[in-house]
Formats: sequence, C-alpha cells, structure tokens
Amino acid sequence: MIEEFLAARGARELAHPGGTLLAHLGRTRDALTAWGARPALQLAGLAHAAYGTDGFPHALVSPHERPVVVDLIGVEAESIVYAYCALDRDFSYPRLLTGVVRDRFTGASTQVDGGLLRDIVEITYANELDVMAQSPLLRRRHAAELRLRLGSWSAYASLPAVEALERL
Repeated sequence: MIEEFLAARGARELAHPGGTLLAHLGRTRDALTAWGARPALQLAGLAHAAYGTDGFPHALVSPHERPVVVDLIGVEAESIVYAYCALDRDFSYPRLLTGVVRDRFTGASTQVDGGLLRDIVEITYANELDVMAQSPLLRRRHAAELRLRLGSWSAYASLPAVEALERL
C-alpha cells in the first residue's frame, strides 16, 4: 500500500542513482530486511524520503500530511521517517552521537533517545550504501568520507550494517 502511494506521488518518475526513487526506497527496505530490522524499521526504510531529505530535497508528501503517512505505515514507522527526513545534516551529523539533532522543517533542536538514534543510523547506513552501490562515480568521490562518518557511528548500527560498510 505504501509503495502504491509513493508511486502515485511521483517516486516512480523521480531519478535517483540506480534508477528511480521508488527503486532506491525498495532497495533500502530490502537491505534493512536482510539485516534483520524489525517491521517498523523496514517500513520506515521504504518511506525514508517521503518528506524529502537534506540530501534529496524532492518531497513526495508535505510534513503537514503526516497523518496520511501514519495511516499507511503506522505511528512508529512514520516517526522514524519524519526524524530521518527532518534531520538537518550539517548541524546534526557532527552531534549525532550525543543524540542532539536539529529539525530542518522547524529549526528546533532536540535530544533523541537511543532507540531513535539507532534507527536513524541504520537507515542512513542502508540509504548511503545503496547510493554508493548504484553509482560508481559517487563511490569514487565519497566512499572514504562515508566510511569515516558511518564508521564513527558503528556503535549504533547493527552488525550486518557495519559489515556492509566494510565491504564498500
């Protein structure tokens, strides 16, 4: 159901490394599934760019439409999706291990709990590793930087995610 909704909102037409945004979202979910993620995190992986992200600003859904996404994937998964999409990366990435993040939609800084922090890290691993796998050019340009950043967060990632990073 969420896949059809995202496709209807344009995810099947939006270009993304490896084809379309919808294909990328599916591969992100598939990676999380292969890594043993719980169902809510798998659904969040499938919808992880619904509101657009700091790295991919093409929103399929406005943050004002959060109840629509909640109806499709549930409260837990939508909360993860919102947190991931709202992440102001320039502010939050250097502070991520402290749990302090800034919401790019509201400008508010908050302290996230350890569970949500793990979810954000896990989706980031799945997302970034898929982008690198799909684009040799991006891999050549950014793999070393990505290894450093994600590697510094490895205490919050699953073992399969860390192993996938090591294979990059």
